[in-house]
Amino acid sequence: MEILTNPVTVSVVVLCVLCLLKLNVLMSLIISALVAGVMGGMAQGIGLREAIEGTMGTLTSGFAVNGSTGLAYVLLGTFATAIAATGLADMASKKLSKLMGGKGGSVLLLILAGVACLSQNLVPVHIAFIPIMIPPLLSMFNEMKIDRRGVACALAFGLKAPYIAIPFGFGAIFQEIIYSNLTNNGMEATASDVASVNWMLAVCMFIGLLIAIFVTYRKPREYKMLAVDTSASDAVSDKFTTAHMVTLVAIAVVVVVQVPTENLALSALCGLLVMFIGQAIKWNEIDDQFAGGIKIMGMIAIVMLVAGGFSDVIKSTGAVDALVAAAADAMRGNKIVAATVITLIGLLVTMGIGSSFSTVPVLATLYVPLCDAMGFSMPATIILMSAAAALGDAGSPASDTTLGPTSGLNADGQHNHIWDTCVPTFIHYNIPLMLGAIIISQII
Repeated sequence: MEILTNPVTVSVVVLCVLCLLKLNVLMSLIISALVAGVMGGMAQGIGLREAIEGTMGTLTSGFAVNGSTGLAYVLLGTFATAIAATGLADMASKKLSKLMGGKGGSVLLLILAGVACLSQNLVPVHIAFIPIMIPPLLSMFNEMKIDRRGVACALAFGLKAPYIAIPFGFGAIFQEIIYSNLTNNGMEATASDVASVNWMLAVCMFIGLLIAIFVTYRKPREYKMLAVDTSASDAVSDKFTTAHMVTLVAIAVVVVVQVPTENLALSALCGLLVMFIGQAIKWNEIDDQFAGGIKIMGMIAIVMLVAGGFSDVIKSTGAVDALVAAAADAMRGNKIVAATVITLIGLLVTMGIGSSFSTVPVLATLYVPLCDAMGFSMPATIILMSAAAALGDAGSPASDTTLGPTSGLNADGQHNHIWDTCVPTFIHYNIPLMLGAIIISQII
Protein backbone atom coordinates (compact mmCIF):
# COMPACT_ATOMS: atom_id res chain seq x y z
CA MET A 1 0.00 0.00 0.00
CA GLU A 2 2.92 2.33 0.77
CA ILE A 3 4.07 1.99 -2.84
CA LEU A 4 0.62 2.72 -4.29
CA THR A 5 0.04 5.87 -2.20
CA ASN A 6 3.53 7.29 -2.66
CA PRO A 7 3.44 10.72 -4.40
CA VAL A 8 6.02 9.54 -6.95
CA THR A 9 3.95 6.49 -7.89
CA VAL A 10 0.73 8.47 -8.13
CA SER A 11 2.31 11.18 -10.28
CA VAL A 12 3.90 8.68 -12.70
CA VAL A 13 0.59 6.81 -13.01
CA VAL A 14 -1.20 10.10 -13.68
CA LEU A 15 1.43 10.95 -16.31
CA CYS A 16 1.03 7.57 -18.03
CA VAL A 17 -2.76 7.78 -18.06
CA LEU A 18 -2.88 11.37 -19.35
CA CYS A 19 -0.33 10.66 -22.08
CA LEU A 20 -2.11 7.50 -23.19
CA LEU A 21 -5.35 9.51 -23.31
CA LYS A 22 -3.53 11.80 -25.78
CA LEU A 23 -3.48 14.88 -23.58
CA ASN A 24 -0.68 17.22 -24.68
CA VAL A 25 2.57 16.04 -23.10
CA LEU A 26 3.38 19.47 -21.63
CA MET A 27 0.02 19.59 -19.88
CA SER A 28 0.48 16.01 -18.72
CA LEU A 29 3.89 16.76 -17.21
CA ILE A 30 2.72 19.92 -15.46
CA ILE A 31 -0.41 18.27 -14.02
CA SER A 32 1.60 15.24 -12.86
CA ALA A 33 4.20 17.50 -11.25
CA LEU A 34 1.43 19.37 -9.40
CA VAL A 35 -0.02 16.06 -8.18
CA ALA A 36 3.36 14.98 -6.81
CA GLY A 37 4.15 18.37 -5.30
CA VAL A 38 0.76 18.82 -3.62
CA MET A 39 0.73 15.27 -2.22
CA GLY A 40 4.28 15.69 -0.93
CA GLY A 41 3.53 19.11 0.54
CA MET A 42 0.28 18.03 2.19
CA ALA A 43 2.09 15.04 3.71
CA GLN A 44 4.56 17.51 5.27
CA GLY A 45 1.74 19.67 6.70
CA ILE A 46 1.97 22.40 4.06
CA GLY A 47 -1.28 24.07 2.97
CA LEU A 48 -2.76 23.51 -0.47
CA ARG A 49 -2.02 27.01 -1.79
CA GLU A 50 1.54 26.97 -0.49
CA ALA A 51 2.08 23.47 -1.93
CA ILE A 52 0.89 24.54 -5.39
CA GLU A 53 3.00 27.69 -5.38
CA GLY A 54 6.04 25.79 -4.13
CA THR A 55 5.58 23.11 -6.77
CA MET A 56 5.38 25.64 -9.61
CA GLY A 57 8.49 27.38 -8.28
CA THR A 58 10.42 24.11 -8.14
CA LEU A 59 9.13 23.12 -11.58
CA THR A 60 10.34 26.31 -13.26
CA SER A 61 13.67 26.41 -11.41
CA GLY A 62 14.31 22.87 -12.63
CA PHE A 63 14.24 23.96 -16.26
CA ALA A 64 17.98 24.58 -16.06
CA VAL A 65 18.60 20.83 -15.61
CA ASN A 66 18.15 20.22 -19.33
CA GLY A 67 18.96 23.74 -20.55
CA SER A 68 22.02 22.71 -22.57
CA THR A 69 20.09 19.85 -24.16
CA GLY A 70 17.24 22.16 -25.14
CA LEU A 71 19.70 24.59 -26.74
CA ALA A 72 21.38 21.73 -28.63
CA TYR A 73 18.00 20.61 -29.92
CA VAL A 74 17.12 24.06 -31.27
CA LEU A 75 20.54 24.61 -32.88
CA LEU A 76 20.63 21.13 -34.40
CA GLY A 77 17.09 21.61 -35.69
CA THR A 78 18.17 24.90 -37.25
CA PHE A 79 21.20 23.20 -38.81
CA ALA A 80 18.97 20.49 -40.27
CA THR A 81 16.59 23.15 -41.61
CA ALA A 82 19.52 25.04 -43.16
CA ILE A 83 20.79 21.86 -44.87
CA ALA A 84 17.31 21.23 -46.24
CA ALA A 85 17.11 24.84 -47.49
CA THR A 86 20.24 24.39 -49.62
CA GLY A 87 18.70 21.34 -51.30
CA LEU A 88 21.74 19.15 -50.61
CA ALA A 89 19.81 16.52 -48.66
CA ASP A 90 17.11 16.47 -51.35
CA MET A 91 19.69 16.03 -54.11
CA ALA A 92 21.39 13.19 -52.24
CA SER A 93 18.02 11.52 -51.59
CA LYS A 94 17.04 11.77 -55.25
CA LYS A 95 20.36 10.31 -56.46
CA LEU A 96 20.18 7.50 -53.92
CA SER A 97 16.64 6.78 -55.05
CA LYS A 98 17.88 6.30 -58.61
CA LEU A 99 20.88 4.21 -57.56
CA MET A 100 18.70 1.79 -55.61
CA GLY A 101 16.90 0.61 -58.71
CA GLY A 102 17.62 -2.98 -59.62
CA LYS A 103 18.73 -4.04 -56.15
CA GLY A 104 17.29 -7.18 -54.59
CA GLY A 105 14.48 -6.68 -52.10
CA SER A 106 16.42 -7.60 -48.96
CA VAL A 107 19.52 -5.71 -50.06
CA LEU A 108 17.40 -2.67 -50.85
CA LEU A 109 15.87 -2.65 -47.37
CA LEU A 110 19.30 -2.94 -45.74
CA ILE A 111 20.52 0.01 -47.84
CA LEU A 112 17.49 2.04 -46.75
CA ALA A 113 18.27 1.23 -43.11
CA GLY A 114 21.85 2.40 -43.66
CA VAL A 115 20.76 5.66 -45.28
CA ALA A 116 18.38 6.30 -42.39
CA CYS A 117 21.27 5.73 -39.96
CA LEU A 118 23.24 8.53 -41.62
CA SER A 119 20.31 10.91 -41.11
CA GLN A 120 20.71 10.63 -37.33
CA ASN A 121 24.43 10.95 -36.93
CA LEU A 122 26.60 12.02 -39.85
CA VAL A 123 24.13 14.33 -41.63
CA PRO A 124 21.54 15.14 -38.94
CA VAL A 125 18.50 15.87 -41.13
CA HIS A 126 16.33 13.40 -39.17
CA ILE A 127 13.23 12.39 -41.19
CA ALA A 128 13.46 15.16 -43.79
CA PHE A 129 14.88 12.82 -46.45
CA ILE A 130 11.96 10.37 -46.41
CA PRO A 131 9.33 12.39 -48.38
CA ILE A 132 11.97 13.00 -51.08
CA MET A 133 13.46 9.51 -51.36
CA ILE A 134 10.60 7.08 -50.74
CA PRO A 135 7.66 8.16 -53.00
CA PRO A 136 9.63 7.70 -56.27
CA LEU A 137 10.58 4.20 -55.11
CA LEU A 138 7.02 3.04 -54.48
CA SER A 139 6.36 1.88 -58.05
CA MET A 140 9.56 -0.18 -57.92
CA PHE A 141 8.52 -1.60 -54.55
CA ASN A 142 5.18 -2.58 -56.14
CA GLU A 143 6.85 -4.30 -59.10
CA MET A 144 9.17 -6.19 -56.76
CA LYS A 145 6.18 -6.95 -54.48
CA ILE A 146 8.10 -5.71 -51.44
CA ASP A 147 6.06 -5.66 -48.25
CA ARG A 148 6.05 -2.03 -47.11
CA ARG A 149 5.87 -3.12 -43.49
CA GLY A 150 9.44 -4.36 -43.96
CA VAL A 151 10.40 -0.98 -45.44
CA ALA A 152 8.86 0.76 -42.41
CA CYS A 153 10.94 -1.46 -40.12
CA ALA A 154 14.11 -0.70 -42.10
CA LEU A 155 13.56 3.05 -41.88
CA ALA A 156 12.58 2.90 -38.20
CA PHE A 157 15.78 1.00 -37.41
CA GLY A 158 17.87 3.74 -38.99
CA LEU A 159 15.92 6.45 -37.18
CA LYS A 160 16.32 4.80 -33.78
CA ALA A 161 19.30 2.47 -33.34
CA PRO A 162 22.06 5.00 -34.22
CA TYR A 163 21.15 7.54 -31.54
CA ILE A 164 21.10 4.78 -28.93
CA ALA A 165 24.56 3.48 -29.82
CA ILE A 166 26.57 6.18 -31.65
CA PRO A 167 27.60 9.37 -29.79
CA PHE A 168 27.25 11.71 -32.79
CA GLY A 169 24.43 13.96 -33.95
CA PHE A 170 21.19 13.04 -32.23
CA GLY A 171 23.09 10.22 -30.54
CA ALA A 172 25.24 12.78 -28.73
CA ILE A 173 22.11 14.41 -27.33
CA PHE A 174 20.53 11.13 -26.20
CA GLN A 175 23.68 9.81 -24.56
CA GLU A 176 24.35 13.14 -22.85
CA ILE A 177 20.84 13.02 -21.39
CA ILE A 178 21.50 9.51 -20.09
CA TYR A 179 24.83 10.17 -18.37
CA SER A 180 23.92 13.64 -17.07
CA ASN A 181 20.71 12.35 -15.48
CA LEU A 182 22.57 9.42 -13.93
CA THR A 183 25.12 11.86 -12.50
CA ASN A 184 22.42 14.27 -11.27
CA ASN A 185 20.82 11.40 -9.37
CA GLY A 186 23.95 10.24 -7.59
CA MET A 187 25.58 7.80 -10.03
CA GLU A 188 28.63 9.36 -11.68
CA ALA A 189 28.72 8.50 -15.39
CA THR A 190 30.46 9.77 -18.52
CA ALA A 191 29.78 9.75 -22.24
CA SER A 192 32.19 6.83 -22.74
CA ASP A 193 30.35 4.82 -20.08
CA VAL A 194 27.12 5.08 -22.10
CA ALA A 195 28.70 4.42 -25.50
CA SER A 196 30.59 1.39 -24.15
CA VAL A 197 27.40 -0.55 -23.38
CA ASN A 198 24.57 0.90 -25.48
CA TRP A 199 25.83 -0.81 -28.63
CA MET A 200 24.35 -3.99 -27.18
CA LEU A 201 20.86 -2.48 -27.40
CA ALA A 202 21.53 -1.58 -31.04
CA VAL A 203 22.47 -5.22 -31.66
CA CYS A 204 19.10 -6.27 -30.20
CA MET A 205 17.39 -3.92 -32.63
CA PHE A 206 19.50 -5.23 -35.52
CA ILE A 207 18.29 -8.74 -34.74
CA GLY A 208 14.74 -7.40 -34.93
CA LEU A 209 15.55 -5.79 -38.29
CA LEU A 210 16.89 -9.07 -39.71
CA ILE A 211 13.80 -10.93 -38.51
CA ALA A 212 11.54 -8.33 -40.14
CA ILE A 213 13.38 -8.42 -43.48
CA PHE A 214 14.23 -12.10 -43.82
CA VAL A 215 11.39 -13.77 -41.91
CA THR A 216 8.25 -11.78 -41.11
CA TYR A 217 7.93 -9.71 -44.27
CA ARG A 218 9.95 -11.70 -46.80
CA LYS A 219 6.88 -12.95 -48.67
CA PRO A 220 5.63 -10.92 -51.67
CA ARG A 221 2.77 -8.53 -51.07
CA GLU A 222 0.56 -7.11 -53.80
CA TYR A 223 -0.13 -3.38 -54.11
CA LYS A 224 -2.10 -1.48 -56.74
CA MET A 225 -0.11 0.57 -59.23
CA LEU A 226 -1.50 3.98 -58.33
CA ALA A 227 -0.27 7.44 -59.20
CA VAL A 228 2.14 8.80 -56.61
CA ASP A 229 2.81 12.43 -55.83
CA THR A 230 6.53 12.80 -56.58
CA SER A 231 6.47 16.57 -56.97
CA ALA A 232 8.81 17.00 -54.01
CA SER A 233 11.42 14.80 -55.70
CA ASP A 234 10.81 16.16 -59.20
CA ALA A 235 11.40 19.71 -58.00
CA VAL A 236 14.91 18.84 -56.80
CA SER A 237 17.68 20.20 -59.01
CA ASP A 238 20.62 17.97 -60.03
CA LYS A 239 23.01 20.92 -60.28
CA PHE A 240 25.78 20.95 -57.66
CA THR A 241 26.34 24.51 -56.47
CA THR A 242 28.73 26.48 -54.28
CA ALA A 243 26.07 26.42 -51.56
CA HIS A 244 26.17 22.64 -51.60
CA MET A 245 29.96 22.66 -51.24
CA VAL A 246 29.76 25.07 -48.29
CA THR A 247 27.12 22.81 -46.71
CA LEU A 248 29.41 19.79 -47.00
CA VAL A 249 32.15 21.78 -45.29
CA ALA A 250 29.70 22.79 -42.54
CA ILE A 251 28.74 19.15 -41.97
CA ALA A 252 32.43 18.24 -41.67
CA VAL A 253 32.95 21.11 -39.20
CA VAL A 254 30.10 19.85 -37.01
CA VAL A 255 31.71 16.39 -36.87
CA VAL A 256 35.24 17.74 -36.26
CA VAL A 257 34.18 20.17 -33.49
CA GLN A 258 32.01 17.59 -31.78
CA VAL A 259 34.81 15.04 -31.34
CA PRO A 260 37.06 17.04 -28.97
CA THR A 261 34.38 19.20 -27.32
CA GLU A 262 31.59 16.61 -26.97
CA ASN A 263 29.28 19.61 -27.15
CA LEU A 264 26.59 19.31 -29.79
CA ALA A 265 25.24 22.83 -29.26
CA LEU A 266 28.69 24.31 -29.93
CA SER A 267 29.34 22.08 -32.95
CA ALA A 268 25.92 22.85 -34.46
CA LEU A 269 26.57 26.56 -33.92
CA CYS A 270 29.93 26.28 -35.70
CA GLY A 271 28.25 24.49 -38.62
CA LEU A 272 25.64 27.23 -38.86
CA LEU A 273 28.32 29.95 -38.81
CA VAL A 274 30.12 28.23 -41.71
CA MET A 275 26.89 28.15 -43.71
CA PHE A 276 26.08 31.81 -42.93
CA ILE A 277 29.61 33.12 -43.58
CA GLY A 278 29.94 30.99 -46.72
CA GLN A 279 26.62 32.35 -48.01
CA ALA A 280 25.03 28.90 -48.30
CA ILE A 281 22.25 30.63 -46.39
CA LYS A 282 21.72 34.30 -47.23
CA TRP A 283 21.82 36.85 -44.40
CA ASN A 284 18.15 37.77 -44.86
CA GLU A 285 17.17 34.07 -44.60
CA ILE A 286 18.77 33.40 -41.21
CA ASP A 287 15.61 34.23 -39.25
CA ASP A 288 13.66 31.75 -41.40
CA GLN A 289 16.16 28.99 -40.62
CA PHE A 290 15.91 29.54 -36.87
CA ALA A 291 12.14 29.67 -37.13
CA GLY A 292 12.24 26.34 -38.99
CA GLY A 293 14.58 24.85 -36.40
CA ILE A 294 12.30 25.91 -33.56
CA LYS A 295 9.31 24.53 -35.46
CA ILE A 296 10.75 21.02 -35.85
CA MET A 297 12.68 20.80 -32.56
CA GLY A 298 11.28 23.54 -30.31
CA MET A 299 8.46 21.45 -28.88
CA ILE A 300 10.83 18.64 -27.93
CA ALA A 301 13.25 21.17 -26.40
CA ILE A 302 10.49 22.66 -24.25
CA VAL A 303 9.31 19.20 -23.20
CA MET A 304 12.89 18.47 -22.13
CA LEU A 305 12.95 21.60 -19.96
CA VAL A 306 9.63 20.76 -18.30
CA ALA A 307 10.74 17.14 -17.82
CA GLY A 308 13.77 18.45 -15.91
CA GLY A 309 11.44 20.50 -13.73
CA PHE A 310 9.22 17.46 -13.18
CA SER A 311 12.28 15.56 -12.00
CA ASP A 312 13.12 18.31 -9.48
CA VAL A 313 9.56 18.30 -8.15
CA ILE A 314 9.72 14.55 -7.64
CA LYS A 315 12.97 14.95 -5.68
CA SER A 316 11.55 17.79 -3.59
CA THR A 317 8.71 15.60 -2.28
CA GLY A 318 11.22 13.55 -0.31
CA ALA A 319 9.23 10.45 -1.25
CA VAL A 320 11.78 8.88 -3.58
CA ASP A 321 13.81 7.20 -0.84
CA ALA A 322 10.68 5.74 0.77
CA LEU A 323 9.43 4.43 -2.56
CA VAL A 324 12.79 2.92 -3.47
CA ALA A 325 13.03 1.14 -0.13
CA ALA A 326 9.47 -0.15 -0.39
CA ALA A 327 9.91 -1.24 -4.02
CA ALA A 328 13.21 -3.00 -3.30
CA ASP A 329 11.58 -4.82 -0.39
CA ALA A 330 8.57 -5.82 -2.52
CA MET A 331 10.87 -7.16 -5.26
CA ARG A 332 12.78 -9.14 -2.60
CA GLY A 333 16.08 -8.54 -4.36
CA ASN A 334 14.88 -10.16 -7.59
CA LYS A 335 16.76 -8.32 -10.35
CA ILE A 336 14.73 -9.91 -13.14
CA VAL A 337 11.49 -8.59 -11.65
CA ALA A 338 13.10 -5.18 -11.11
CA ALA A 339 14.40 -4.98 -14.69
CA THR A 340 10.99 -6.02 -16.05
CA VAL A 341 9.13 -3.38 -14.02
CA ILE A 342 11.64 -0.68 -15.02
CA THR A 343 11.33 -1.40 -18.74
CA LEU A 344 7.53 -1.76 -18.62
CA ILE A 345 7.07 1.63 -16.98
CA GLY A 346 9.48 3.12 -19.50
CA LEU A 347 7.41 1.59 -22.30
CA LEU A 348 4.19 3.14 -20.99
CA VAL A 349 5.69 6.59 -20.46
CA THR A 350 7.42 6.72 -23.85
CA MET A 351 4.41 5.40 -25.73
CA GLY A 352 2.42 8.30 -24.32
CA ILE A 353 5.04 11.04 -24.66
CA GLY A 354 6.26 9.84 -28.06
CA SER A 355 9.86 10.90 -27.34
CA SER A 356 12.56 8.75 -25.79
CA PHE A 357 14.66 11.86 -25.17
CA SER A 358 11.99 13.45 -22.98
CA THR A 359 11.42 10.26 -20.98
CA VAL A 360 14.85 10.06 -19.35
CA PRO A 361 14.58 12.93 -16.82
CA VAL A 362 11.15 11.68 -15.76
CA LEU A 363 12.39 8.16 -15.05
CA ALA A 364 15.93 8.79 -13.81
CA THR A 365 14.88 10.27 -10.45
CA LEU A 366 13.32 6.96 -9.46
CA TYR A 367 15.28 4.42 -11.49
CA VAL A 368 18.84 5.40 -10.56
CA PRO A 369 18.37 4.98 -6.79
CA LEU A 370 16.21 1.88 -7.37
CA CYS A 371 18.89 0.25 -9.53
CA ASP A 372 21.48 1.12 -6.90
CA ALA A 373 19.33 -0.38 -4.13
CA MET A 374 18.79 -3.54 -6.17
CA GLY A 375 22.52 -3.99 -6.71
CA PHE A 376 22.67 -3.25 -10.43
CA SER A 377 26.06 -2.11 -11.67
CA MET A 378 26.46 1.25 -13.43
CA PRO A 379 26.64 -0.41 -16.91
CA ALA A 380 23.47 -2.36 -16.10
CA THR A 381 21.78 0.84 -14.91
CA ILE A 382 22.75 2.58 -18.16
CA ILE A 383 21.32 -0.30 -20.19
CA LEU A 384 18.06 -0.26 -18.25
CA MET A 385 17.74 3.54 -18.42
CA SER A 386 18.49 3.66 -22.15
CA ALA A 387 16.13 0.80 -22.94
CA ALA A 388 13.36 2.19 -20.71
CA ALA A 389 13.65 5.50 -22.56
CA ALA A 390 13.88 4.03 -26.05
CA LEU A 391 11.07 1.52 -25.52
CA GLY A 392 7.85 2.77 -27.02
CA ASP A 393 9.50 5.26 -29.38
CA ALA A 394 9.17 2.62 -32.08
CA GLY A 395 5.49 1.83 -32.13
CA SER A 396 4.19 5.10 -30.69
CA PRO A 397 1.74 6.76 -33.12
CA ALA A 398 3.10 10.15 -32.03
CA SER A 399 6.79 9.37 -32.58
CA ASP A 400 8.97 10.60 -35.47
CA THR A 401 10.24 7.02 -35.70
CA THR A 402 6.81 5.99 -37.02
CA LEU A 403 5.49 9.24 -38.49
CA GLY A 404 8.54 9.60 -40.76
CA PRO A 405 8.25 6.24 -42.57
CA THR A 406 4.48 6.62 -42.98
CA SER A 407 4.91 10.05 -44.58
CA GLY A 408 6.77 8.45 -47.48
CA LEU A 409 5.19 5.01 -47.70
CA ASN A 410 1.62 6.31 -47.73
CA ALA A 411 2.18 8.66 -50.70
CA ASP A 412 -0.30 6.57 -52.72
CA GLY A 413 -2.68 5.92 -49.82
CA GLN A 414 -1.85 2.20 -49.46
CA HIS A 415 0.05 2.24 -46.17
CA ASN A 416 -1.79 2.42 -42.85
CA HIS A 417 0.06 4.30 -40.11
CA ILE A 418 -1.06 2.08 -37.21
CA TRP A 419 -1.13 -1.41 -38.73
CA ASP A 420 1.65 -1.05 -41.31
CA THR A 421 4.12 1.08 -39.37
CA CYS A 422 3.36 1.26 -35.64
CA VAL A 423 2.49 -2.39 -35.00
CA PRO A 424 5.37 -3.89 -37.05
CA THR A 425 7.98 -1.58 -35.51
CA PHE A 426 6.58 -2.17 -32.02
CA ILE A 427 6.86 -5.94 -32.42
CA HIS A 428 10.30 -6.04 -34.03
CA TYR A 429 12.05 -3.42 -31.87
CA ASN A 430 10.32 -2.98 -28.52
CA ILE A 431 10.23 -6.72 -27.76
CA PRO A 432 13.96 -7.31 -28.57
CA LEU A 433 14.91 -4.13 -26.67
CA MET A 434 12.98 -5.17 -23.59
CA LEU A 435 14.18 -8.77 -23.55
CA GLY A 436 17.74 -7.68 -24.34
CA ALA A 437 17.81 -5.10 -21.53
CA ILE A 438 16.44 -7.56 -18.97
CA ILE A 439 18.97 -10.25 -19.91
CA ILE A 440 21.99 -7.97 -20.36
CA SER A 441 21.35 -6.18 -17.04
CA GLN A 442 21.69 -9.49 -15.21
CA ILE A 443 25.17 -10.25 -16.51
CA ILE A 444 27.10 -6.96 -16.78
